[in-house]
Amino acid sequence: MEFTSEHRLDDGVLERDFTLGEIPGVLWTPGSAPNPAPLILTGHNGSLHKREPRLVARARHSAAEYGYAVAAIDAPGHGDRPRSVVEEQVRADLLRAKEAGEPIEEILDALILPMVERAVPEWRATLGALLSLPEIGGPVGYSGMTAVGIRLAVVEPRISAAGFFAGGFVPGVLREEARRVTVPLLFLLQWDDEGNDRQLALDLFDAFGSREKTLHANLGGHVGTPWFEVEDGARFFDRHLK
Repeated sequence: MEFTSEHRLDDGVLERDFTLGEIPGVLWTPGSAPNPAPLILTGHNGSLHKREPRLVARARHSAAEYGYAVAAIDAPGHGDRPRSVVEEQVRADLLRAKEAGEPIEEILDALILPMVERAVPEWRATLGALLSLPEIGGPVGYSGMTAVGIRLAVVEPRISAAGFFAGGFVPGVLREEARRVTVPLLFLLQWDDEGNDRQLALDLFDAFGSREKTLHANLGGHVGTPWFEVEDGARFFDRHLK
């Protein structure tokens, strides 16, 4: 892991850009909490960037107010990372199918499953590098994209708790894997999400194998998650990572 920039922000949080091979990422660490700090991996949805404003706001708040180290990376084909010819074609097929009112589930499978297959090993490598830093000691939580989070929670024993956002499409094979997720889980659902089938989200919550799982549903569209859920999420991670 190579740090490429470093900034001390006005809330005391240390923000550092890093690379791990081809993987670009950002690490936020608290300015005053005792070392080593517990860690939250935060994964974005869709084609968002590791510095998407809502993600950055949550990360900085978790570091400044709750003493967590928080890390984000760009998934393959997302953010600063180039898309392959195949990815560009699948995205074009998705746009065409949406405009024509055609079914898109198979196209979404073709877009999301390969990304998950590549992203999860990258997250595991990043996690290993982060835990080698003296200022980070675990335990580890994951917060973010459900499709990646399901696979990561299944294969990565260092994940102790997870918070998933219900707004992203989850392929059928990952819905089946959800039954193998056993860590404590917080699942956020926007009740009026224009791009998400509410019943599918509720069925997915039911499928998770965790003995401790909580569903928070709020009125509003895809980007309308209220800020108090950030506070509730921090308290959730406090229960399981501290």
